[in-house]
Amino acid sequence: MTSGPRKPPLRSGPYAAAGALALMIALSGCGEGAKSKTHPPLNVVAQKVQLETRERDLVLSGAVRARVQTELSFRISGRVIERTGDVGQHVEADAVLARLDPSEQQADLNSAQAGLAGAEASWRQAKATYDRQKSLLASGFTTQAAYELADQTLRGAQGSLDAAKAQVATAQDALSYTNLVAGHAGIITARNIEVGQVAQSAQSAFSFAEDGPRDAVFALYETPFSHPPDSNRVDLALIADPEVTASGHIREVSPVIDAKTGTIQAKVQIDADQNKFPLGAAITGRARWVMPNVVVLPWTALTSSAGKPAVWVVDPASGRTSLRPVTVAVYESEHVVLKDGVKPGEFVVTEGGKFLREDQLVRIQNEEALK
Repeated sequence: MTSGPRKPPLRSGPYAAAGALALMIALSGCGEGAKSKTHPPLNVVAQKVQLETRERDLVLSGAVRARVQTELSFRISGRVIERTGDVGQHVEADAVLARLDPSEQQADLNSAQAGLAGAEASWRQAKATYDRQKSLLASGFTTQAAYELADQTLRGAQGSLDAAKAQVATAQDALSYTNLVAGHAGIITARNIEVGQVAQSAQSAFSFAEDGPRDAVFALYETPFSHPPDSNRVDLALIADPEVTASGHIREVSPVIDAKTGTIQAKVQIDADQNKFPLGAAITGRARWVMPNVVVLPWTALTSSAGKPAVWVVDPASGRTSLRPVTVAVYESEHVVLKDGVKPGEFVVTEGGKFLREDQLVRIQNEEALK
């Protein structure tokens, strides 16, 4: 008796269970793949690109300073015996601010004057001898050698006299250096010496602000100057009295960053009555940037492509997305200003961009953006 092919016996145990589990996972995976193609489009918020002119103000605080600020110091060393200048005092150009003990310099002057007197006596004697020899030579009662010796002696006496006069002038200058004179009209802003102190030459005795033009000085980070303002005009106002205002213009920007503060110094010339802006007064400055034909988007619209700024652009006809590199003009606290990368009329995703990929199907949730 013959029979058909035998069926393999059914297996049971852990191997059979594992096989069934693998088959179920494979089937479930195929089911998810099939469902993914039918996922509904993602809802996003978009903004229609429009060109506009963006005005940006930068408000800074600084201080009023004199255009010319100097450090006054003695030109010689000595003990301070008198101080007449003090902080905040306005002085004239010939005002004496402090004095040193002049004993040493007066002694040097007396010695130089005594040397000058001796040199003058020697010169007069040599001059008389020369004149006598010159007269005798003309009459034939002296020799040429005696005349030349008298001439040489006179020349030596003249040189000694000139040197003595120079020494007297030097001693007089040294004596005058015991008086510290302002040199220009202005205000003393700091004092570094006291009576009885031994002051060294070139040691700062007073900080001095000369009368004349004044600047508003600001310390700011270098970022604003990566996009310089459209004009050098700056609106100024005193913090203590905002009614006192003036216009100014940027006169100088330091090319060096301060290592301690990380800022650069900008000086704005005050184009107004200088007396309205006292030295050291706190002042505000407002500069304005005008950027035409730019696109302003919320910062949430910005993403990255290969490490560079980019945005997601939606085609309203197909509902598909594409990643577009952009050029940023300015980063603001809540917005980003673009100067290139998108065109007017295009739609940029402002919310929901972090869930997108290239050629993603989306639905613009805010329908008013499509109008």
